Amino acid sequence: MPRTVTVGLDGSPESRAAADWAAREAKLRGLPLKLVNVWEPAPEPIAQALLPGPETHQQWSERILREAADGLRAAHPGVDVLVEHVTGRLAQVLTDGAKDGELLVLGSRGLSGVGGFVVGSVGLAVVAHAERPVVLVRAQGDTSGTDSGVAAPRPVVLGLDTTAPDDTLIGFAFEAALLRGASLRVVHAWNEPPYIAYGMAPDFELNAQIAGEQAAALTEAVRPWRQKFPALDVVEDSLSGKAADHLVDASAEASLVVVGRRIRRSPLGAHIGPVTHAVLHHATAPVAVVPHD
Repeated sequence: MPRTVTVGLDGSPESRAAADWAAREAKLRGLPLKLVNVWEPAPEPIAQALLPGPETHQQWSERILREAADGLRAAHPGVDVLVEHVTGRLAQVLTDGAKDGELLVLGSRGLSGVGGFVVGSVGLAVVAHAERPVVLVRAQGDTSGTDSGVAAPRPVVLGLDTTAPDDTLIGFAFEAALLRGASLRVVHAWNEPPYIAYGMAPDFELNAQIAGEQAAALTEAVRPWRQKFPALDVVEDSLSGKAADHLVDASAEASLVVVGRRIRRSPLGAHIGPVTHAVLHHATAPVAVVPHD
């Protein structure tokens, strides 16, 4: 069985936006699209008092899936749309479902009036535990990756730590840019010298030296990937300051922001790093979180 682009669908505007984004992604990748609706049963007393019976809920779920699948088939001809209705705990079902997919797509409500996501506990739990890439898509705004009347797609933005560049993360970003016919902007951030925090006068010579070293490290990390993807337009940005701030700023002009999540195998459990966490909450473009060793 081929891998699928899987999307969690509950009938909300954000999940419908995620499904539309996922359909375009499935078409780019030549993969089936799978719509998953999860029913998380409530405790019996609550279910009897507040919720419709199981048959009614099942009929509603089937209608949501059927209508969404029909609409996506019409809007994205050629995409094989599959549907699946599952009973269980929402975060666990989606996390388990991601194992057999190329990537998992979830909707996230955009903040009104300002950029960013409202990422709920389920979304964060799935991102923290999924073994495959997870993409968060906003309900508001244009998620197509192109500007109205402009043929060129917006760039893919990759956040890269040059101290531990991971092939899984970098490869995902390069392939995403290639699939879209877009350029790739690789953003690396480095800390300013400690004297900045103490209000001391800047040492411009030291600043220039550090900036040169950091830019060289970025170039070295990207070099083998430029060779693998010679036709891809790659822009390297080595910037001082906070990585999350630079990535959030870059998201305003991006079709996709790609960040990593280091897989944590310890008694403390899974973890989303501070940069990825900030980007998830404040980026204005879809965000792909790629787990890696």
